[in-house]
Amino acid sequence: MNVLTKVNYTCRVSSVLNKDVKQYGKQYMFDANDDSAWSSAEGTPQWIILTLDEPRTVSGVSLQFQGGFAGKQFTALVYSCEGEPTYQETFYPEDINSPQRFYFKDVSLTKSCSKIKFVFESSSDLFGRIIVYNLQILS
Repeated sequence: MNVLTKVNYTCRVSSVLNKDVKQYGKQYMFDANDDSAWSSAEGTPQWIILTLDEPRTVSGVSLQFQGGFAGKQFTALVYSCEGEPTYQETFYPEDINSPQRFYFKDVSLTKSCSKIKFVFESSSDLFGRIIVYNLQILS
């Protein structure tokens, strides 16, 4: 189940392609439209931060990249209500268009999650761009 459908949240991203938020903004990761996506600018690392209005237990993340613009490696950092990091894990997505699910190994450390940061250390794109069509936080 997607936590983001049950709680209010805010999202910040490291960059937007050509600073064109109307066409490539972060809001498109959550609109359930296959024709829109967040597109980052060039360079690494790129990141996404989600801050939840109410703490939740999270079990993982689902990401749908555009092939050729996928994160080759990303680290998920989970923060408590007090803003302290409580869990960190690195994942290695495939360079494909299909949604991919990544589950945390130790869910007991993700209880009372109030913020999650995804840091994309590398990309399948030569210039470090990331394109995300869909992002879900799994409970």
